[in-house]
Amino acid sequence: MGTGTEEPSSSGGGSASRARGLAVKALVLLGGALLLKWLRKSTTRWDHARAVADSLIGEKFSREQARRDPAGYFNMRTLTCPATEMVDGSRVLYFEQAFWRTHQKPFRQRFYMVKPCPKEMKCDVQLSSYAIRDVEEYKNFCDRPKDQRPQPEEVIGDITEHLTTVHLSRCERGKRCLYEGSTPPSGYPNSWNGASYCTSELIVHKNGEVHTWDRGYDDEGNQVWGPKAGPYEFKPATPSSYDYMFSPLNLPSALALEKTTENSFAVGFMM
Repeated sequence: MGTGTEEPSSSGGGSASRARGLAVKALVLLGGALLLKWLRKSTTRWDHARAVADSLIGEKFSREQARRDPAGYFNMRTLTCPATEMVDGSRVLYFEQAFWRTHQKPFRQRFYMVKPCPKEMKCDVQLSSYAIRDVEEYKNFCDRPKDQRPQPEEVIGDITEHLTTVHLSRCERGKRCLYEGSTPPSGYPNSWNGASYCTSELIVHKNGEVHTWDRGYDDEGNQVWGPKAGPYEFKPATPSSYDYMFSPLNLPSALALEKTTENSFAVGFMM
């Protein structure tokens, strides 16, 4: 029986309801996808440690900096490679530093241990350096075939005196670096060239560059070794690195500089 008015169609209401339901489902799916993407992109403490270790590995030179300021910086070569892994997952790297012309004769050799910072600290990665029990046994470690190197279990036994620890944090957005950090302000004991303590600053860049600024100070706080103007800038090896090495124009000045290494104010490299 009619009432004189027309009731809304039930099919129209159902369509609107289904549309709302589909919209809600779409939002839920989209939110889930975004959450999954975020979870996949979130970086763990060990991801930070791996990123720093991977950035340190390789052959790097301070060639360009030595060209710009030959009085303040030497053209040096650093070489770093994996040595072993500790039970807790910490990566141990072997590091050596030499003048580019005599890279087979490193004047500094270290083990680096890379792991996440303790949870209570406001940093991402802890990079510690250690002395090596017998440096002669490890000379040119990275350049040798793996079966001619000390084996991983031997490496663990050859890690001796703790030297320094740098605490690194992820760089803020907009910076060209990946990680940056330093030793505590009080530094670590050091007696080279009249020093009583030393400090180190480290910056790891996105392009593979590693900047290190190591300085030694006496009891009065006077700097007694290390560059004054700024950090050493080590860039990944390129063909031009080797062209510069063997340039006849560069050789005499480089030889003269190397002879003064022991008394140099600029060479200091503590890490």
